[in-house]
Amino acid sequence: MAKKTDSSKTKNQPEVLKGWKEIANYLGERVSVVQRWATEGMPVTKEGRAISTTPAQLNEWLASVSKKPVHIVTPESDLTAELKRGLAFAKKG
Repeated sequence: MAKKTDSSKTKNQPEVLKGWKEIANYLGERVSVVQRWATEGMPVTKEGRAISTTPAQLNEWLASVSKKPVHIVTPESDLTAELKRGLAFAKKG
């Protein structure tokens, strides 16, 4: 029997980002930058030496520090939907 999939989730987007390298790749930054951001309030969960976070947590944090709605666009993102979201925000301002 086929497993049900949640169509509201972005295709192939990880639910959890594990490790500095994976988080840095997701954000398009160097590991050292991401580590600095973590000391400045970027949400990460530390379990011993392991670090993790979620794309949703990062998007929320980026929006709070930039004072604008932010969403990381991945190759699997629906660019039309992202454009519509951006235009709607611009019209409000």
